[in-house]
Amino acid sequence: MISIMGTKTKKVSFLILTLMIGLAASWAAKDSGPKVYIIPVSGTVEPGMSAYVQRALTSVEDDETGILVFKMDTFGGRVDSAFEIVEAITALPRERTVAFVEKRAISAGALIALSAGTIVMKENTLIGDCAPIIQTGEGQKEAGEKTQTVLRAQFRSLAKRNGYPQVLAEAMVTKSMEVYRVTLKGETGEKTEFMDKTSFDDLTEEEKKRIIRKKTVVAEGELLTMDDSEARELGFSTRSVRDFDHALAVLELGSHERVTILETWSENLVRALQPFLPVLMLLGIGALYTEIKAPGFGVPGVVGILCLSLVFFNQYLVGLADYTELMVFIIGFLLLGIEVFVLPGFGIAGITALVVIAAGLVLSFQGFVLPDPALPWEGRLMVRNFGLVMGSFIGALLISFFLIRFVLPRLSAVVKGPYLSATLSDSHADSREALQVASGETGVALTQLRPSGKIRIGDRKIDAITRGEFIDPGTPVRVAEVSQNHVIVRKI
Repeated sequence: MISIMGTKTKKVSFLILTLMIGLAASWAAKDSGPKVYIIPVSGTVEPGMSAYVQRALTSVEDDETGILVFKMDTFGGRVDSAFEIVEAITALPRERTVAFVEKRAISAGALIALSAGTIVMKENTLIGDCAPIIQTGEGQKEAGEKTQTVLRAQFRSLAKRNGYPQVLAEAMVTKSMEVYRVTLKGETGEKTEFMDKTSFDDLTEEEKKRIIRKKTVVAEGELLTMDDSEARELGFSTRSVRDFDHALAVLELGSHERVTILETWSENLVRALQPFLPVLMLLGIGALYTEIKAPGFGVPGVVGILCLSLVFFNQYLVGLADYTELMVFIIGFLLLGIEVFVLPGFGIAGITALVVIAAGLVLSFQGFVLPDPALPWEGRLMVRNFGLVMGSFIGALLISFFLIRFVLPRLSAVVKGPYLSATLSDSHADSREALQVASGETGVALTQLRPSGKIRIGDRKIDAITRGEFIDPGTPVRVAEVSQNHVIVRKI
């Protein structure tokens, strides 16, 4: 019995000891280094993504030792939003930021990736190709030199800050660049440099004699786009890895505590609504126009205010709209209320309300009032926003007119009534109740009837006609017929 109890005690003691060792190991692992904050950067680069990334970075600013890993999977998007994200990332120490290219970092995504101090790429992933594209009436075209100059300067700055090849970073933006990998003979051995064609042609004869080999890395007319192995070979990526766990292990962060910062429901809603903002504007403006044209205040007014409020608050949440735009919207809706309740019809107040609301919408789609000449895309963005709002206004007015003119009158055939469907198109005064005259009544001609004139029946004066005969004044007459608003008489 004593032997059995002793055996059980040993087993229980062993389990407790194992558990304590496990907990101690877990605590040690958590305390072994800084936390790893994981921030997914996926989908289109737009104001919603910028707001999310900035909020994520703000939420961890109290942890001055945490490592921030940006999981990249994007084809790019808006330049202004990418610049906002880059500005937020570069405000942190470079040794605390890592870009993990999970699938791709193309265009604006490449710009964001280069803002991190370290790049690690999963096998068979891509990075590069950051040619700025603008939408024109003829389709998509490459942006002009002003935009490319600003982007090249930003890529050079990021490459210099984080130790990436500056010439190759510029080659992601500019098709006209031709870049070589040049191996030179040095005093201590061979040295490899990346040069564009202009720098290579400017080499002195003495320097050219030191060249051992030259290889074209980026041909003229192409943009630099690299897979994971090429990015590592050219000095951008630290390592090609199998998956995210392998990436953290390579960075010696595998045992650190991980915290993933996901988008909130409001940020998900904002990003989901972004593609539908033009439709919401179209519905909102059309509903408000319908409300102005209809008496009182009803469903169209509620729908219009709701749709435009969704547009405004969507832009407010991504940081593009502020109190200025809110005041503009309030003024517009107050003018609209005056038009609906105080000045019925459609006049100065209604037109002014639509103009003010349109101005508020344009401002809510951009983070500036007037474009900065140093940032060329702001001018194009303002023109695009103006065109978007004006297009929504024109489309809404046309759709509202079509609904009022053709659709609403036909609802009675589909939706159960009651409706007032009678018209006066075939009405006529054939009855005694209408003209207070009946066949057979007699009277006296007051004027000549040739063939029309006036007669008196009792104390009533009535317009009458004959069937072609002439009747002198004072002649007794009899009502022969009442037809189609005419009182036909004959001489007695």
